[in-house]
Amino acid sequence: MRKRIPKTEIALLLSAALLLPTGSRAAEAPAVSAESAVLAELETGRILYEKCPDKPMKAASTVKILTALIAIERLDPAERVTIRPEWTGVEGSSMHLRPGEECTVADLLRGMLLVSGNDAALALACLTAGSEEAFAALMNGKAAALGMADSRFADPSGLASEGHRVTARDMAVLTRAAMAEPLFREIVASRTAEAAGRSMVNHNKLLWRYEGAVGVKTGYTKAAGRTLVSCAEREGLQLVCVTLNDPDDWADHAALLDWGFASRRRGAPEGLGWTLEVVGGEEKTAEAVPEGASDLLLPREGLRWEVSLPRFVYAPVTAGETAGRLRCLGADGETLADLPLVWASSVAADPSQPLSFWEKLRWAWLCACRRSAARPQYVFY
Repeated sequence: MRKRIPKTEIALLLSAALLLPTGSRAAEAPAVSAESAVLAELETGRILYEKCPDKPMKAASTVKILTALIAIERLDPAERVTIRPEWTGVEGSSMHLRPGEECTVADLLRGMLLVSGNDAALALACLTAGSEEAFAALMNGKAAALGMADSRFADPSGLASEGHRVTARDMAVLTRAAMAEPLFREIVASRTAEAAGRSMVNHNKLLWRYEGAVGVKTGYTKAAGRTLVSCAEREGLQLVCVTLNDPDDWADHAALLDWGFASRRRGAPEGLGWTLEVVGGEEKTAEAVPEGASDLLLPREGLRWEVSLPRFVYAPVTAGETAGRLRCLGADGETLADLPLVWASSVAADPSQPLSFWEKLRWAWLCACRRSAARPQYVFY
C-alpha cells in the first residue's frame, strides 16, 4: 500500500541506468582465502564486502595500528628518548634498539610501523603508560571509545596469544581513525625511511605492487596466521581492506580493492535537474538542481533516486532557495544521500499578470489533473 502525502508534493523513482553512465553489471565480489575479511569506504565506514566480519580472531602485528594511534595522541613525535635495556631484545621482528642509544618518538613509530619492531612497540608503550600492562588498559579504553565492541587487546605488539582478540570489522574502524592522523598516514605510506640512523624498508609490499596503495600494516604469528590491513586511493575514493588468517593476502587485497574501485565512484551524478512551470512569472519555467551533489560516494550501479517537488511554483522564485528534496537509495533501500533541491536561477513576478485567489486555485486544479507524456509518471505515496 502506498503512503499518502500532501498533493502539493510528488515522488519520482528513477533507475540509475537513466541517470548514470551505462555499462556491464558490476562483477561479483571475488572469493578470498582469508578466514575473515572486510572491505570498506575509508571516509564513511560503509562496508562493501564482508566475510565472517565479526568472528573473533588474532591480529598479530596489525595491533600496532592501535599502539601507534595512542602514542601519536599522547606523545610528542620530536621528543628524544634514551632506550632502556628492558626495551631491547624482544622476540620476533625488531628495529634492533640498543640500550642507552637515543632516538625520537617518531623514530620509534617508523621502526614499529615499517619493519614491525616489537622493541619499538614496547618502548612506545612504556613511554606512554609506564608499563605494558598499563598500556594494554589504554588500548582497551581507546578501542571502546572507537566502538570496537568485539575486540580485546593484551599487549602493544600483538604477540600475546591469550586475552587478545579482534574482528575484521573492528580493525576497519580502527584503521579509519588512525588514517585520520597525518603523521600515521605519512609513515605507513612510506616505502623506505631513515630512523635512528637505520635505513628501513616497509614490509607492506602493496606499496610497490598495487596502484594507489597508501598503507597500512602487515602482521604474522603462528597463532594468527598472515594478517594484513591495507588502504588504497583512486580518483578520490579511498578504500580500506582487512584480512585475518589469510595465506594469500597480497592477491586477496588486490582483488578486493580492484572490485571495490570498479563498483564505487566519487563525483556528481549526471542529468539530475528538473524543470518546473512558473505561474505568473517573467519566465515560464525554473530549474531545480541538487545542492551539494558534486562529491558523492556512490555505487556505479543499482541506484534509485527519489525526488520530491511541487508540480508547479508561483512567482517569484529566488535562486538558492529550497525547491524540494532528493534522496539516493541503494539496491537494499539504504539512503546513501539526502540532498536539498534548490532553484538554479531567480524568476521575477510578472507585474502584468497578477494572480487572484481564484486564478491560483484554477492553476492548482489544472496541474493536479494534467498528465504530461513528456515527463515520467509521478508516484504519490
